[in-house]
Amino acid sequence: MIGAVAKLGRATMRAIASIGRVTLFALAALRHMVTPPFYPREFGQALLNIGWYSLPVVGMTALFTGAALALQIYAGSSRFNAESVVPQIVAIGMLRELGPVLGALMVAARVASSIAAEIGTMKVTEQIDALVTLSTHPMKYLTAPRVLAATLSLPMLVAVGDTIGVMGGYLVSTTRLGFNSATYLQNTVDFIEPWDIGSGLVKGAVFGFLIALMGCFFGMHSARGAQGVGAATKAAVVAASVLILAANYLLTEAFFAA
Repeated sequence: MIGAVAKLGRATMRAIASIGRVTLFALAALRHMVTPPFYPREFGQALLNIGWYSLPVVGMTALFTGAALALQIYAGSSRFNAESVVPQIVAIGMLRELGPVLGALMVAARVASSIAAEIGTMKVTEQIDALVTLSTHPMKYLTAPRVLAATLSLPMLVAVGDTIGVMGGYLVSTTRLGFNSATYLQNTVDFIEPWDIGSGLVKGAVFGFLIALMGCFFGMHSARGAQGVGAATKAAVVAASVLILAANYLLTEAFFAA
């Protein structure tokens, strides 16, 4: 019994220590994002890699999600003769939840793993030590540009994904479910409120920050060798995905709880 309690206590202490390390790392990243010197070339490259190159996968995910959502809502609402709510529910579902969350999860799978592998490899090959030797702070040169780029680019990806997702629902509804095109679009526009869009963009910024932060954190703390880089990559994706889902609940509770 005492041994079990001791194991539980050690696990709890390790969890608390990990939360503390991540919190301190996040605060350091925020500080380096707003204090000079800045590295615009690194920021531009990160913006291209995180934002532009993630657009195809986010767009395809949103398109098929919106289309499937329209089919599911139509099948469920037809039991209550409420098929007319399909445009409204597709819009609110994509703008508030599915667009930001699924887009962020896809970017996390692509970007968090890439950042962790890149920085982890730099650590293994002692390139980070070389930066320190050249009087360049690794947090400022490697972490700050990537975190800032992800925080700024994710809302733009969410906006594009929301638009494509709503259009996916529109295409399925008008070609498969018999909806009138003009009526569908009018119902969608009339139902959407500004905060439906704004809340998704805020979520995107938070998710982008978490994605890049986890990639940089586990890359910086990866163990030596190829196995350590692989473990850091896996941990970055898992941590980013879990934090996205947890943050989504907390933000939804803050934005829409009665």
